[in-house]
Amino acid sequence: MGRTLVIGDIHGGLKALHQIFDKANVTSEDNLIFLGDYVDGWSDSAATVSYLIELEQKQNCIFIRGNHDDLCFQWLALERDNPDWRKHGGLATMEGYQNFTNKEKRKHIKFYRSTRNYHVDDENRLFLHAGFTNLHGPHREYFPRLCHWDRTLWETALAVDPKLSADDIRYPQRLKLFKEIFIGHTPVTRINQTTPVQAQTVWNVDTGAAFKGPLTILDIDSKEYWQSDPVWQLYPDEQGRN
Repeated sequence: MGRTLVIGDIHGGLKALHQIFDKANVTSEDNLIFLGDYVDGWSDSAATVSYLIELEQKQNCIFIRGNHDDLCFQWLALERDNPDWRKHGGLATMEGYQNFTNKEKRKHIKFYRSTRNYHVDDENRLFLHAGFTNLHGPHREYFPRLCHWDRTLWETALAVDPKLSADDIRYPQRLKLFKEIFIGHTPVTRINQTTPVQAQTVWNVDTGAAFKGPLTILDIDSKEYWQSDPVWQLYPDEQGRN
C-alpha cells in the first residue's frame, strides 16, 4: 500500500516538481494530494497543468483548487482578465498559453473545473488550499471560494498560545474539527521558514516556491518531507513573483 503525499503550492515550477518526485522516490502506488496554485509565477505554469493531467492517468491524485487556479480559470474559460492577477504571476501564465490550441485549452478548463475546494480523508484529516471561516467546517461555508482565499485559519493557528488546552473555552473551535489540516496559500517564508510548519492542528506546506523558497512534498503519516532547490535557481532568467 502506497504512501499519501501532499504537495505544496507549485506556481508553475515544473522543474521543482520533477525534483521532489525524484527525491521522494514517488511511484504509481503513492496517493498524491496537491494543495493548489499550480500556476502563476514561473514560465512552466501551463506546462505544469498539462503534466498533472497526464499524471492523473497513472495514479491516484486529488487536486485542490487554489486562488490562482481560480483566477486562471476565470480568464481561460470566462474571459475575465483581472489586472491584479496579471501583476501577481498571471502574466507568465497567460504567456504560457499563447501557443495552446483551443482543444488544449478546453482540456485545461476541464481540469480546473474538476478541482476540489477541499478533501477530507477517512481519518478526518482535511486538505484545502487556504482555510475556512465557518465554525462547523468547510462543508458549511457560506462563501465556498473562501476555501482558496482565507488566511484567518492559519493566522489563528499561529496566534494560539501553545500552553492553551484544547478543552479551554478560548481555544478556537475551527482547530478542533479535524485531526489535522493541511494547507498552502500563505508562504511560511513570511515567518522566516522554508520547511513545513505545524501550528496546532494545521500543517502549512507552502514553502515559498513562487518566491525564493523550495517546493515541498510531505508524507502525511511520517511527516518526512523532501524539497527541491530554491525554485528561482531553477529559473535563473525569470522573476517569478519576486
